[in-house]
Amino acid sequence: MRSLIPGAEVLFGFLLAIRFTEAFPKLTLVQERVYYATLLSTAFALVMLLAPAAFHRIRFRDDDKEAMLQKGNREAIAGTAGIALAFTGVLFLITDLLFSIPWAFAVSGIFFLLAAWRWWLIALFRKAEES
Repeated sequence: MRSLIPGAEVLFGFLLAIRFTEAFPKLTLVQERVYYATLLSTAFALVMLLAPAAFHRIRFRDDDKEAMLQKGNREAIAGTAGIALAFTGVLFLITDLLFSIPWAFAVSGIFFLLAAWRWWLIALFRKAEES
């Protein structure tokens, strides 16, 4: 989480700044929609990744540790989903701008599958094996 939060913050800043560049009005409708979905995914990821700290500050020393840990775990998983979608969106946009939409779909799809496999599926498979 220590590396995802600063990465999401930097990505969010770049996404905000891109909107005010000269090239932004030249984006296609698909690129605009992917950009906005990527911006929303990054914002969602930041809220989820930062929520446990806010909850902890409010509930500090209230003997609510188990609920805090469970809530924080769910939010961290949701945050990784949001940032995976955001990274995928950025790769789609860059690949589309450099090459073409078919390449953008291929590269971003493969990337998302890689992120899903490394971040969630391996853990879920291990959990299923233990059951």
